Order: sequence, then C-alpha cells, then structure tokens
Amino acid sequence: MKPFHYAVTDTAITLYWEKPEERIDGRRDCYRIYTDGKLSGSTGKTHFTIEKLRPDTEYAVEVYRTGEAFKEPSASGGQYVSEGLFASEGATDFDRQYTSDGPFAKSRIRTSRSRRRLDITKPPYLAVGDGKTLNTKAIQQALEDCDEDTAVYVPEGTFLTGALRLHSNTELYLEEGALLLGTADPKDYLPRIPSRFEGLEMECYSSLLNMGNLDHTKKPDCGNILIHGKGAIASGGRALAEAVIKSEGERLKSFLEGLSDKQRQEYEKPETLPGRVRPRLINISNCSNVRISGLTLKDGASWNVHMIYSENILTDNCAFYSKDVWNGDGWDPDSSESCTIFGCTFHTGDDSIAIKSGKNPEGNVIGRPSRRIRIFDCACAAGHGITIGSEMSGGVSDVKIWDCDLSGGCYGLEVKGTKKRGGYVRNVQVKDCILPRILFHAVDYNDDGIGAEKPPVFENCRFEDVTVLGRYTDRDSGESKACAGIELKGFDEPGHEIRDILFKNVRLSGDGRGACPIIMEHCADVRFESVGVLKP
Repeated sequence: MKPFHYAVTDTAITLYWEKPEERIDGRRDCYRIYTDGKLSGSTGKTHFTIEKLRPDTEYAVEVYRTGEAFKEPSASGGQYVSEGLFASEGATDFDRQYTSDGPFAKSRIRTSRSRRRLDITKPPYLAVGDGKTLNTKAIQQALEDCDEDTAVYVPEGTFLTGALRLHSNTELYLEEGALLLGTADPKDYLPRIPSRFEGLEMECYSSLLNMGNLDHTKKPDCGNILIHGKGAIASGGRALAEAVIKSEGERLKSFLEGLSDKQRQEYEKPETLPGRVRPRLINISNCSNVRISGLTLKDGASWNVHMIYSENILTDNCAFYSKDVWNGDGWDPDSSESCTIFGCTFHTGDDSIAIKSGKNPEGNVIGRPSRRIRIFDCACAAGHGITIGSEMSGGVSDVKIWDCDLSGGCYGLEVKGTKKRGGYVRNVQVKDCILPRILFHAVDYNDDGIGAEKPPVFENCRFEDVTVLGRYTDRDSGESKACAGIELKGFDEPGHEIRDILFKNVRLSGDGRGACPIIMEHCADVRFESVGVLKP
C-alpha cells in the first residue's frame, strides 16, 4: 500500500500522493476517494480535497487506484485531450477489476479544531479596507494576538499595509474579495532583515509577510503556520522595486564610484547589486510546516514565495501573477527540503518555479542542498517555466515533476549553472508533462564570486511520457517561436559532462522544416527510448 500525505483545516482534508512509476496496463491513472466508506469523489489527478467536514473529527479515508484508456496530450493546444476525470456514480466492471486488491492508500485523519476569529476590522484592531488607510499596526497587533485557539481573519476589502511578521502557530485567513495590499514605499518594509538573494546571504528589506529567522547553522525555529482562504496577497510590484533600487543606488554611490569601470557597469544594473535588497512577497526563513493555500499571490518586488533553510513547506491551489516585475519568480525553494507545490498557475515575469541552493563560494561552504522537491498539476501561462539554478552551489537532488503544463512558458524545464558554481543537480524525474523545450546548459550571467574547485555536475535525470513542443513563447513579444526541443550543453571539462540522462516515450514536435530537434555538446550516457517526432 502506498502512503499519501495530507493537510487539514477544520472543515477540509486535502490529500496528495506521488504518481506511481508504472501504469495500469498502459492506462492513465484515476482515483476514487472514500470517506468513512462513502464515495467522496473521483479524480485523474494526484490530489483531492474532501470538503464540508466537521471540525476536530476523525475520518477513515481510502484512495482506490483505477484506470482509463490513455490518451495522448495535444501537442498544438498544450492541454490534455482527456482531463482524466470520470463519473462518481457507481462502479464499473473496469473499476472493480482494478480495485479488487484493496485501497491504493488509506489512513485515519482528524480535522483541526475551529479557531475563534480575530477580525482585523473589529475592536481592538479597527483596520479599514478602503485601499488608502495604512493598517500595518492594526494587522500586526492581530497577528501578535493570534494563538493556537484563534485565527486572524481578513474580510472583504483592500487593506493597505507595510511589512508584517508571523510567529509559530499562526493562522491567517483571507475571505473572498479580501486583498492584503503592500505599499510601494520602501520605508514601510523596514527594518532590513537577514535574508538571501541570488544565492548570497545579505540584509534585505523585510518582505510583506515574514516568518522565521535566517541562520544556516540552525534548524527551523518557527512553524505550524497556515495562510489560506479565497482572497489575495499583493505587494508594491514594479513601483516598489524601482523605489528600492533608486534608494539603494544612492546609498551605494560612494562604493560604486570606487570600482573599476567594468565592475561599476555590472553592479549598476538594476537587477544586480542595488536590486538584490528588494523584498519578497512572502519570506520563509528557517521554518517548518508552513502551508499557503487557495490564494492569489502577486506583485512581489522580486520573488513571490521564497523559502530558505526550511522544510515541509506546502503551497497548493494558488495563482501567481508578476508579469511586470523582473526577477518576478513565483515559488523558490532555496536550500530547503520536502517542499511541495500543486494545483497552481503562474503568470510570472521570470521563473514560475526556481530551485536554488546558494552561490559560489558561499553556497559551497554552507553546503545546504535543496532536496525532496515535488511539483505537480501546475501550469505556466506566462513566464519561464521550471528552473533549477543558476544558484545551485549547495546541490539539488530528488526532484519529481509530473502532470504539469508549461506550454505557455519561455524555457519549459531548465537546469543551469555557471562553470564556477560547483555543486550538483541530480535525480530529477519529469513525467507526463507538456514542455516548450528541455534545457541543460552553462550560462555566463550572474557569474561574479570566487569559483569552486570544480564545475557543477548535472546527472541522473529521467524524462518519461512527456511532450516537447519545440516552440516557446517569447517573453518580450509574446510570439510563439521555433526552437530545439532538447538542448543539452555540459561543461567542457572531463568528468563534468551532462551524464546519465534518459528520455523515454518522448514526443517531439518538429518545426516542419526538417530541422533537428535535439542539440547535444559535452554529454555522456544520454539514452533515448521510444522517441517520436509529431507533425506540427
């Protein structure tokens, strides 16, 4: 019997599990979910939420694995022809055939206790949701008053605020129509706090939501936090980013004047030194057991959800928007473990998801990898897609990605690092996904810092049952452009070639002109099994 994971609120249980390696007679998986012996529903996905439950009540939950006829994904439209859903009334002969061996997974799960609401608009807080009144003190007081028996409640309205801090055992709920809106004034994100940006520890402006205290020598010191609901959390976006960069440029003026012309030209770029102190939307440092669920997350001044030296971080059923912000990543595990995201959509100005672990030389010395990362049932409508690197000096391993549609992205799946990074990327599995392209390559940007003794190692990666479109969405023009479907370019030093890569049951879309859809340089032991080219 396979294990599954779950997260609870007082009225719902969200189940999620890893996709089985083998199919049922070549069929696409479907699952039936039973609660106390009664059918709760069916899904073709590897997650399911049971709703309208009683608080503080134990339920017997069983998941049965069945199957249906496998259908190829549509290469042109970027969506599966079949969503894999099936009717929940009754069991067919086919269902009974494949559930006779008992449940795929089962467990007894208790919902959480209901918490008393601390409404931020009620006394003693009296926050005003007019989009104009600054409510930082009122909302912060509600967060400080929150304990294991209470939850901070944000009703409908636009509540303007500066940086906020959450402590352990906090629950924050945003009602439908509620917007927690960060200002565009850098002063509202003081004090600066220890953080990490593009692989380097430094003091950055506080993010809109902050939890934990950064320390790479210690385990998590903050946890059991739930941020959820049907509302939205937004920061100051591009306006805040530009204001921070302008202020930081003035502060660093004398330092920049002392550099060589070449160094100054590099560091004066807004995305480098002045821009590295920008706040995130949500900063999670040295935390454990944090869940963000059901929300719209948008307009961080740089990355949106950034977890550093953390573990057991879950993000589900959220929508990310940051198209107008450079470095506008959606979800970034950074030297963190057991991080899971599913059911999310991305409209970002950079990577939808970026997995990181520090930059040379600091990242090599700290040596904290990102590992056990799970990404499934996510879609990239705009942005780069899923990236590992380029800051990966501490190593990245055990990444599994499945049932993702990245057809709206620029890169698809990208593994990258400079020759100076050191570190490794290994044990990456991608299954049942639609990708514009697959890229493993060395890059020459973000290349400052003393180099590691040896180049990085990219190895032991598996792509199975994926469709590679050979077309990407240009991030500037928005036009669809042809490209190589698979590009593998390793490091030109013996022993550091890209190695042990498997492509199995891969469908490549040709560009109609006979161009080769695969490019390889400095590779070893790259295997292709059942790879076909689809007509455009």
